[in-house]
Amino acid sequence: MNKKEKNKNFRAYSKYYRRLLMNEGFNDIEMRMNSYKTRLEEMYDSDNYAAHNNYPTVSVSFVYAVMAMCLELKDYGFTDKQIVPMVERGMASRWNMFVKILKIIDLYPNCFSIVRKWNKSDHASRVEDGSISYDRFILEKEKIEYRISKCIYVEMFSSYGIRPLCKIFCNTDCIAYNALKRHVKFIRHSDLSDGNACFDEIYQIKK
Repeated sequence: MNKKEKNKNFRAYSKYYRRLLMNEGFNDIEMRMNSYKTRLEEMYDSDNYAAHNNYPTVSVSFVYAVMAMCLELKDYGFTDKQIVPMVERGMASRWNMFVKILKIIDLYPNCFSIVRKWNKSDHASRVEDGSISYDRFILEKEKIEYRISKCIYVEMFSSYGIRPLCKIFCNTDCIAYNALKRHVKFIRHSDLSDGNACFDEIYQIKK
């Protein structure tokens, strides 16, 4: 990644880390931002990044930006259980607009049909680029079920020794489906951040 691309990504993603630092009452914010920028640039230059940046469905530059936040916070002595909600609060603005759109979709009587199409399309795209490996994918009229045994998100976090912190990305499904309560029931049995599989069931709620 060239210098221009690094600077562009830093401008795009650093606002979340700055918000995190402000939310949590950190001192010396500019010093901590400079440390974050240095770490992120080093990660973008790494062999790991070159190996991982091969999946069209994954914004690897963003995932690395989040991992850099996590590594900075671990260096400050925070535990995984502390870091996950800290990062989620820092990135709340990223999800807020998406959640608002989902809540509008939740008003539509064909909401589950839309969710079904999303899952069908996402499954096809993930299988095509190899970013996710499914042991099972069931798509029925009123139910969706899948079991995932391999995920590039988890592999990226694992390569830096912080696999449990991939929970930040695993939780995005929960955030999304929490906005679709009128027509959709989402059940997460397990995820790959701390388990052997990501196992979800999604049901249509009949009115």
